[in-house]
Amino acid sequence: MNKIVKVILVSIMLLLYTINGVLAAPPQCSAKSAILMDGNSGRILWGKNYEEKRPMASTTKIMTALVALENGKLDEIITVAPSASGIEGSSIWLSPGEKHTLEDLLYGLMLRSGNDAAVAIAQHIGGSVEGFVDMMNEKAKKIGAINSHFENPHGLHHDNHYSTAYDLALIASYALKNSEFEKIVSTKYKTIPWEGHDWDRVMQNKNKLLWQYEGANGVKTGYTKKAGRCLVASAKRNGLQLVAVVLDCGPMFEECMALLDYGFKEFKNDTILQKGELLALIPVDNGKVKELPLVAAEGFSMALKDGEKVKFKIDKPMSLKAPIKEGEPFGSVSIYFEDKLYKEIPLIAGQSIEEMSIWDRIVQFLREWIR
Repeated sequence: MNKIVKVILVSIMLLLYTINGVLAAPPQCSAKSAILMDGNSGRILWGKNYEEKRPMASTTKIMTALVALENGKLDEIITVAPSASGIEGSSIWLSPGEKHTLEDLLYGLMLRSGNDAAVAIAQHIGGSVEGFVDMMNEKAKKIGAINSHFENPHGLHHDNHYSTAYDLALIASYALKNSEFEKIVSTKYKTIPWEGHDWDRVMQNKNKLLWQYEGANGVKTGYTKKAGRCLVASAKRNGLQLVAVVLDCGPMFEECMALLDYGFKEFKNDTILQKGELLALIPVDNGKVKELPLVAAEGFSMALKDGEKVKFKIDKPMSLKAPIKEGEPFGSVSIYFEDKLYKEIPLIAGQSIEEMSIWDRIVQFLREWIR
């Protein structure tokens, strides 16, 4: 009888906890492939077939925008070539000879998914579409999106053009660290010039989350018959940057919001290291200062549940010799969670230390002798 009572009480408590939001049910997702990722650390918070290679439609343009931002200047003037006008699918109706800044075309690319804008950008930045695609594939490798391959800058179907939910989340997480990228993809409305018309192009972002979800800051919709409805969605609250990806998903907005809800309910952003944080003191030979502070070259934060902890491994020299310049690298700190390496951050000199002169040595000797 006592056991039955205990079971009933435990069941009631679990039900109450769930109702009150202490426990969150695992997401239910109809997408063929999906993932929820911590945009700060790359930690996978939930996933479904997320390493499956699939067509990704216009979510391709995340990489297009990223490569353009890293290799071009926003105020560069781009002249639209005839071959960039009239591209099938989504368009911002560019005409041959029309001139725009790279910034304006990036808004046309990311808010209205202009395939013509994608080609105009690619031709300008890469010298040709083929040259730009090579840059896209090279950047994907550097980011770690090794299961992606690009054949074009817009996402129209090609059998050898594919990605994974994981890779898209990784690419988006990387891109969102670029402030100009985040500004563009989080913009609801944008007006750009329209040569030859008495009115400008007024563009509204296709990403409904920007209106419907608290903290939404991106990223990109996509659709082709082969890819289905695709969405890379992001939101940021209290320093926690989440990225949700669904590929071939009918209710893509609703299911991305459900994934983001799960993430914000179950995880919080934990500042693991702050930039400039002191991590070690190293003896210095022949220096005017006897110890060198080694500090973290950059900060790092990660999505963690209550009670979860990370581990540190510090690789540092036993001693150093002056002179030393502030900012010089000396070793690293590795951050592990559940035995997986998430980040390796350089340790750098927290100050400059000059070499002792002959006079400094004499003074030091006299001080020691007097003692």
